[in-house]
Amino acid sequence: MAVQHLRLTPRNYDGQHVVDWRIDVDRDCRLVQSEDAFGNMLHRFSVDGPLESISTVVEGEVTTFDTAGVASGAVERFPPIVYMRETPLTSPSAGISEFARKTASKESGTLGKLHALLGALHESFTFDADATHAATTAAECFEHRMGVCQDFAHLFIACAREIGAPARYVSGYFLRTDAEDQVAGHAWAEAYVEDLGWVGFDPAHGVSPHENHVRVAVALDYLGAAPIRGARSGGAEETMDVKVRVAQMPVFSQSQSQSQ
Repeated sequence: MAVQHLRLTPRNYDGQHVVDWRIDVDRDCRLVQSEDAFGNMLHRFSVDGPLESISTVVEGEVTTFDTAGVASGAVERFPPIVYMRETPLTSPSAGISEFARKTASKESGTLGKLHALLGALHESFTFDADATHAATTAAECFEHRMGVCQDFAHLFIACAREIGAPARYVSGYFLRTDAEDQVAGHAWAEAYVEDLGWVGFDPAHGVSPHENHVRVAVALDYLGAAPIRGARSGGAEETMDVKVRVAQMPVFSQSQSQSQ
């Protein structure tokens, strides 16, 4: 038997509008839709065994807008202070604390300090998928100076909280300009700024999220916003293959001519 929890469905906010979205599972099961504690769309299903594989296909269309990273109009279940809570994946080491304070001290104002952290992390850390795993912590990423978008998001969150800014993890998708096919989704962070609200920061690309980002789920860290989590009974080994394709929809134009 297998039970799966899917956080794969984006929601509307000022930066995006979901035009169409669907989930298909190649098993005889019922998808139960609900919302988790953070307001993310959650789909659950269970299937009886024996099983050799489960295939889940998700596809849809989202219209996105550039809001300069400000994530207004989203579902908010908790006050910002909740996102000051540390987790094992986002707990700061002594090195992170020193890095965050030293970097932020070069700027005034919360927004300026957060952008300073964004730039410093993007410049100082190397993207390397072989140097990480699903449970890599912010402290481990900082020590090795390398990782993937998930790790950089955890590290930014740890730094932001260290300077007093509530911060959270965001999972989603990113439209790359060099390729449509990708091996995974994307991740970044959001921090709370007075008078602005939640603002996104993508340390993997050194930018605030824009129209190339599709926002799906938020949580304290990756474990709360993971696209797929589940449990199974029986069996000895399990592997997961992921294929992601993010593409821009073609723009159609229509011209008409009339003669008499």
